Amino acid sequence: MSKIVIFGAGGRAGRQAVAEARRRGHDVTAVVRDPARYQDLADAVAGDVTSAAEVAALAAGHDAAVNAAAVYGEGTDPEAFFTGAARALVTGLARAGVDRLVAVGLSALLPAADGTSVLDSIPAEFRPFCLAHAAGLEVLRTEGAGLDWVYVSPAGDFDHDGERTGRYEIGEHGDLARKISYADFAVALLDEIENPRHHRVHLAVA
Repeated sequence: MSKIVIFGAGGRAGRQAVAEARRRGHDVTAVVRDPARYQDLADAVAGDVTSAAEVAALAAGHDAAVNAAAVYGEGTDPEAFFTGAARALVTGLARAGVDRLVAVGLSALLPAADGTSVLDSIPAEFRPFCLAHAAGLEVLRTEGAGLDWVYVSPAGDFDHDGERTGRYEIGEHGDLARKISYADFAVALLDEIENPRHHRVHLAVA
């Protein structure tokens, strides 16, 4: 059994990661911004993933971390959030002595099989959010050399009504027509914690 801290535990991907980790018998610290909003999430604790000090305090004594935290919508600054979170995780996890980070990513940042960028096919109104995600990934690539991170995204999109099958496949290319359930995506996340096979790369899961 491992101790795993999961940031963004209140979101759809985060909730499934918490459920999968607990299903496997791990000790989970589920971190959300405001636990009062997530009374159905057992033992949720408050934390700010953009604060290195809070990341360090929350991650202390854990074996690995998952980052599923995100912001989107009016009144938010996604680029500041994603770059701030990446820097706080790089710094805070190092302080806590946590080496492994599995980060939930975005399929738009993957190359398509024909060599083009999936981002090129994303509607213009969503591009700023995608580019904000890309800025956070770039922080991991340029500043995360001391951290054993892996950036995991669906190859295409999530199947919001899909159930857990326990099966998935890993690739390198994006395809917006492909889908995966949140539950199976969580299986992939936890497999990368229990048996880290990929390091400092962007994985496509379908």
